[in-house]
Amino acid sequence: MTDETLLDAIDKMEKAVEHVQGQFQTIRTGRAVPALVDKLTVEYYGAPVPLQQLASIQVPEARQLLVKPHDHSTLGAIEKAIRDSDLGVSPNNDGVVIRLNFPALTEERRRGYVKVVKNMAEDGRIAVRNIRRDARKHMEAAEKEGEISADDLERAEKELEKITHEHVERIDTAVGRKEQELLEV
Repeated sequence: MTDETLLDAIDKMEKAVEHVQGQFQTIRTGRAVPALVDKLTVEYYGAPVPLQQLASIQVPEARQLLVKPHDHSTLGAIEKAIRDSDLGVSPNNDGVVIRLNFPALTEERRRGYVKVVKNMAEDGRIAVRNIRRDARKHMEAAEKEGEISADDLERAEKELEKITHEHVERIDTAVGRKEQELLEV
């Protein structure tokens, strides 16, 4: 009983950590990475479609992305989606591909991104703690119903605490890496 609850909690915590790390990839550092445009959706024949399904994304230079549509008729829609996004760059359309030139980040902008990353990390930590709380409630209910003993509950809670601490540590490590990456000039 407690093993199932712990395994479920571990699985959910892993997903929470992966989600936070995925969010970190969307925060732009000094270089251009395809993950910056992964979340963009393009209006294609009346339906929102992820950009990576409509085009290939390449990094020819450190501060440039090249978006090459599979179908040239989508070029205008892709350009509009990029322009309407919060990337802060204007697309250069040459009729075949779209070039996105990312300017160097200012110190103020870097500090702003660090704050955003720290907020994302805190949201991730909160999610991990909420998973711990739910698992603990589940185990306490099992103990009240007599499915597990008080000793088993205590052992399981210690294990749950250890697991929670490990996942929070992983988030903290990822934040440190991303912060260092952002402040690197």
